[in-house]
Amino acid sequence: ELVMSLEKVFEIGPFFRAEESHTRRHLSEFVSIDIEQAFASAEDVMRLLEQLIQYMCKVVNEKCRRELATLKHEVKVPEVPFQRLKYEVLLQELEKEGINIPWGEDIPTPAFRTLGKKHPYFYFITDWPTHSKAFYIKPRDDNPELCEGFDLMWSWIELASGGTRIADKELLIKRLKEQGLNPESFYYHLQAFDYGMPPHAGWAIGLERLTMMLTGKKNIREVTLFPRDKFRLTP
Repeated sequence: ELVMSLEKVFEIGPFFRAEESHTRRHLSEFVSIDIEQAFASAEDVMRLLEQLIQYMCKVVNEKCRRELATLKHEVKVPEVPFQRLKYEVLLQELEKEGINIPWGEDIPTPAFRTLGKKHPYFYFITDWPTHSKAFYIKPRDDNPELCEGFDLMWSWIELASGGTRIADKELLIKRLKEQGLNPESFYYHLQAFDYGMPPHAGWAIGLERLTMMLTGKKNIREVTLFPRDKFRLTP
């Protein structure tokens, strides 16, 4: 709703999630860096995201040499633009490796590890099946089965997710129902659309996963002061 009055907004704050996964990259409490931009498309915010990642790597490389030396880690400054890889193309790559994933299914972690060997640095996954993304991600006009959502990957780890948002209230209600959600539960969110919602796009980065990448650590708990997951809620 913020983009109704402020065309460019950002937020850095805590997220709390009833996370079922217990892996080296999942937490129940983490910090998220979010942006939303009015009159922007997925491609617009993808360009902003890759420029931000490039800038972060450059600054860390220049100003944190002592810390990087202690960690025995090197941060490479990536070139932009990052590669854009369509969901369907990645399924074809996996099929050549003997991994068959039906179209429309999510890509499991073992398959992502395989992709990470071929794509070891930053890349975007685009053109996801619409039903696999959040209800507010806009379907493509030319092919509604695909959406304007994307994920930013670093090797096999997802760093960020985003896309063009739905700005049409009726389409948003339709997508809620398609995902088995009750529009009444989103009354206040939907009410904002009665006053006019500009086309907009955005993304969110998981700060701890980004820190993993910048420090070369293999476990997200190593870059979190007080890591909390399904088995640990204190301190």
